[in-house]
Amino acid sequence: MSEEINAASSFAAFARLLRYARGYRRQIVAATTCSIVNKLFDIAPEILIGIALDVVVNQEDSFVASLGITESLNQILVLGVLTFFIWAGESLFEYLYQILWRNLAQRLQSDLRQDAYEHVQKLDMGFFESRSSGQLVATMNDDVNQLERFLDGGANAMIQVLVTVVAVGAVFFVLSPLIAVLAFMPIPLIIWGAFYFQRKAGPLYADVREKVGDLSSRLSNNLGGIATIKSFTAEQREAERLKVSSSAYVDANRRAIRISSAFIPIIRMAILSGFLATFTVGGMMALKGDLNVGAYGVLVFLTQRLLWPLTGMAEVINLFERAMASTRRILDLLSEPLHVKDQSTKALQQPVSGAVTFSDVSFHYPASNAGIDQISLTVPAGNTLALVGATGSGKSTLIKLLLRFYEIESGDIRIDGQSIRAVSLQSLRESIGLVSQDVYLFEGSIRENLVYGRPDATDAQIIEAARTAEAWAFIEALPEGLNTSVGERGVRLSGGQRQRLSLARALLKDSPILVLDEATSAVDNETEAAIQRSLRRIGHNRTVIMIAHRLSTIVDADSIAVIAKGKVVEVGSHKELLKQGGAYAAQWRVQTGQA
Repeated sequence: MSEEINAASSFAAFARLLRYARGYRRQIVAATTCSIVNKLFDIAPEILIGIALDVVVNQEDSFVASLGITESLNQILVLGVLTFFIWAGESLFEYLYQILWRNLAQRLQSDLRQDAYEHVQKLDMGFFESRSSGQLVATMNDDVNQLERFLDGGANAMIQVLVTVVAVGAVFFVLSPLIAVLAFMPIPLIIWGAFYFQRKAGPLYADVREKVGDLSSRLSNNLGGIATIKSFTAEQREAERLKVSSSAYVDANRRAIRISSAFIPIIRMAILSGFLATFTVGGMMALKGDLNVGAYGVLVFLTQRLLWPLTGMAEVINLFERAMASTRRILDLLSEPLHVKDQSTKALQQPVSGAVTFSDVSFHYPASNAGIDQISLTVPAGNTLALVGATGSGKSTLIKLLLRFYEIESGDIRIDGQSIRAVSLQSLRESIGLVSQDVYLFEGSIRENLVYGRPDATDAQIIEAARTAEAWAFIEALPEGLNTSVGERGVRLSGGQRQRLSLARALLKDSPILVLDEATSAVDNETEAAIQRSLRRIGHNRTVIMIAHRLSTIVDADSIAVIAKGKVVEVGSHKELLKQGGAYAAQWRVQTGQA
């Protein structure tokens, strides 16, 4: 039962692929037509050989003579001319089908990868927190390439096998129904064998695809954490772990190869039985005069044409199974539901002043049920709100909800009185500049990273933002200045330099709302002081929401909200909260050494 389900799932994946590729219908029809015509031309020379034998043996009484060409020499010349044009036609249509199938493969794999990537970009952050980046890369790269390889050769092979069976079968039944039946007897066994091996190989190749994703994930994680590996002298241990993943991939492939490799030897014997039936029974019929010698030659030659291509079904099924296992993963990724939907084309009313209101906002993460409950906060335009609290209290969750990385369960968040769910995601996120604790710099130059949110920025604007973030001094000191390469994830810069560039990038974006998610928690005192000076300069004309563990960085905030276990427990200015003597005051005493 499970094998039937696996076989059905492969064909279901193929049907899904055809639905996805409906925009390529003309290219598919053209490529299929060229494959069919090429195979018909490919079969024709065997028929001409039989006709030529008929001419040599029967001469004036041959099949060609019955068409009005009685001279034997002329008959041979006519067959020679036909052979030339048939071979030329076969070559032409082989060229055409290869061009069409390969171009189709390239365009389809490119569109699949692009569509998958664009869809993934729209998914909420919960999806990325539950998926390995290595698995996603394997799906959008290696799985798409598997499909390309099938379209490059496997699709044409499947079509041509079908055309061979139909065309050759028609010739057989015209010439000798008895021999046709004998020649076709192995075909049910071959087809049963093909589907049997397909059912066996299907789940094995799906497992191969999973092992590829695991291996990609392991490589991606290890290369990203190479500094940690080195610092803990864990090179050998990680090499062993990679070896385990690599061995699992090899073992999965070995199991699949063992099944697929058994196909040809078994089918070869079935082919032999069909060929021997044609060879012996047809020969006896020709000796008795019941079968024309030319027809006998055609049948013998065409028996191999009929049955031998079926041995290629092993490789075709191999490609098909790999491709369908990959197709399921790609199309499943494309069908991943969007929980945060961009339901509006309406933009935030301009100009955006930046007033932010959280009204009874609740949200819980599905996996852990942690989150926030009925939080209400107000940040007037141009004011600074600081969020403090223990790790996991819900501070960063508020920021993620403000940016609509997740969808609110209940309550509402408004900017200048407009619900964030009533405006487009682009309009919302363009109005918010984010500086996070985990700074991400893209591989490229400092300039390319700074202008990421504002590609049309001038050098003067770039330098001004860098000065405000107190990043210009170190940029100017670099040999190539703004054109200095930062390396992958900014590895060529120090942590403080990366943080200042992140702040400069957000400032250059010039959004009315600036969000700092623990932007100073992992920097040195000098960088922290620089960022504090920057915030005092930029906080006058924009709304600032900042999360901080170091309370010394938020003493100038207009309002401070203390969050504990997903709820707001205190709100006030620094001085007001100290007077209350609550959780904030206790934390302040600990950090200043007064406790």
